[in-house]
Amino acid sequence: MSEKLPKGFSYAGAACGIKPENLPDLALIFSDAPAVAAAVFTQNRYAAAPVQYDRTLLEVNPERVHAVIVNSGNANAVTGPVGLANARRMAEAVERTFGLDPWSTLVMSTGVIGVQLPVERIEAATPTLFGALQANEIGFDAAARAIMTTDTCPKTTSQQIQIGDAAVTIAGMCKGSGMIHPNMATMLAVITTDARLSPEAAQRVLKRAADASFNRISVDGDTSTNDTVALLANGLAGGVLIQPETPECEAFSQALTALSIRLAQAIVRDGEGATKFVTVRVSGLGNDRAAHQAANAIVTSPLVKTAIYGGDANWGRILAAAGYSGAEFEPDAAELWISGGATEDAYLPKLHIVSRGMPLAYDETEAAKRFAQPELLIELQLGDGPGQTTMWTCDLSHEYVTINGEYRT
Repeated sequence: MSEKLPKGFSYAGAACGIKPENLPDLALIFSDAPAVAAAVFTQNRYAAAPVQYDRTLLEVNPERVHAVIVNSGNANAVTGPVGLANARRMAEAVERTFGLDPWSTLVMSTGVIGVQLPVERIEAATPTLFGALQANEIGFDAAARAIMTTDTCPKTTSQQIQIGDAAVTIAGMCKGSGMIHPNMATMLAVITTDARLSPEAAQRVLKRAADASFNRISVDGDTSTNDTVALLANGLAGGVLIQPETPECEAFSQALTALSIRLAQAIVRDGEGATKFVTVRVSGLGNDRAAHQAANAIVTSPLVKTAIYGGDANWGRILAAAGYSGAEFEPDAAELWISGGATEDAYLPKLHIVSRGMPLAYDETEAAKRFAQPELLIELQLGDGPGQTTMWTCDLSHEYVTINGEYRT
């Protein structure tokens, strides 16, 4: 068993024929021991069949979950009662193969919306997944690759922390590249841990982590039908049972949040057609919600994102986006800084562009250099209030249009 992965979990990826050319399109994450499960889901009203199924499962059996099965290439969304029955059939195929109790398998799907899932291919391939399970990085990577759609690379991370007498490991994989926006996006994530968590603690720490990570990214402003982040905790590391409002819970929460931020940032870095990674920090508003409102307008503005793609220091678009966001602030209070650079050696320090709502006598060439960097930091202060937030986004390129214009062809 790898030290980088939690005890008692194994992973597999396989091809079942949903994607063309025998590409991997089916993944399984399995826990030897029953796990406490928690999840956060899309807020889209067209919640996909697997989202509906998982919501029910977590009401029925949140403390004895053994597996997560994920298919790519077909979202099983906007598919009605047939789609919901197919989500159940996916879960039942795993439960039948492993001899598990009903309602012990979470289901996830990603891909094209509005096409019925060829579930019989998944059912036929489930024994293959069973045989392919590995409790090491090879199996972990295979599962991470099988859940990809327009992703160019698998997205994984792990870490180990000490909680009391127990060495606890957390590992996560996710997919996502386009249709990415707060309240999540076309993204799936499965996080496994051998920590002992109560159901209440699991849900609380996962929501906190998602709010600080997956709900702080945007590629294109679209929220999908299938977004799911699931946490499975099987307790095999031993140690104290982690309950809410305890030092142990706070320690685990901080580690989970840090891991989730790494996964979320990996999604943005792999944004469809992306050439630049952008951090937007907004501060000085009346509360964090107002700061998020302003930042959200900036990271979803096509004009801001295309200017960044072109290396055009058109900072007026940033202020304009904050101005129409609905956040309350005094325009004359605006302070804007731009810095950039992907490495310490190439880092360009902050350039103060706007002060008290008016442009400064900055060097246009220096501003353009920062907008041309592969990593860009935009800092906007809109007053002296306590509200602040950080969001991550990418530029909007010609390639994004190409990818999405030809998605089904």
